[in-house]
Amino acid sequence: MRQARTISVVITTYNRPEALEAVVRACFTQNDKNFEIIIADDGSTANTRSCVKQLAAASPVPVRHVWQPDDGFRAAMARNRGTLAASGDYIVFLDGDCIPQRDFIARHRALSQPGCLVSGSRILMSERLTQRVIDEKIDLGAIQPATLLGWRFKGDLNKTLQPLGLRWPDLGRVSGKFKWRRIKSCNLGVWRSDLERVNGFDESFVGWGYEDSDLVLRLHHAGVQRKDGAFATEVFHLWHREAQRDQEASNRQVVLERAVSRLTQAVRGLREHAGEPL
Repeated sequence: MRQARTISVVITTYNRPEALEAVVRACFTQNDKNFEIIIADDGSTANTRSCVKQLAAASPVPVRHVWQPDDGFRAAMARNRGTLAASGDYIVFLDGDCIPQRDFIARHRALSQPGCLVSGSRILMSERLTQRVIDEKIDLGAIQPATLLGWRFKGDLNKTLQPLGLRWPDLGRVSGKFKWRRIKSCNLGVWRSDLERVNGFDESFVGWGYEDSDLVLRLHHAGVQRKDGAFATEVFHLWHREAQRDQEASNRQVVLERAVSRLTQAVRGLREHAGEPL
């Protein structure tokens, strides 16, 4: 089975440089360093630009910062522009508040398979633990199992086995029954060629919600199977207040309609940025 040779990690961010720093520094400690980092910035201020500059200077892997003006929630556009700036044949999308475990890249590479995407999962962190991790610059990859279990029993983590690094065998991860629900683009591996085939994320979605489900649904219509990355690619999700979800219902309705129409192409996606400076 052919695995990804070159991986680009596209990290979305918006005005949360302290969280972004924790995520990127965890990328620096990966046990597989054959990858690049693209910071896909949805309009952050100068604080984030300064943070990225400092991180890039200390990075053991290439780092590129792609910024767009702040015009509301435009994560789909940020991810598309991050993809266009990437050089990898395999794209791993990661949010700027999701801290990867040390084998994150290695596991995504191992699970990469032509004709498949890899849908990862999250370990949710409490507000108090999130603040500690940021304030004290805690390296989660260096935390002992007893401490992780203590955090779990105190309610600071929502899972028990995944933080400890328990890994399932890689067999049987492709289900015969497709589901587009519970897709999280905060941890998603997709072949670049497959993204190009469906024109990437659809930027016609307004506000928060379902642009990631829509992408995976259109990839399914194009023949790409969903592979489960649970117990392999978990990330620690830093707590934050929920985003405004005033467009959630209408976005969900679009996805339901596309499930019936079997649409594959984004209305406004990668191709619409052809020739733009990044």
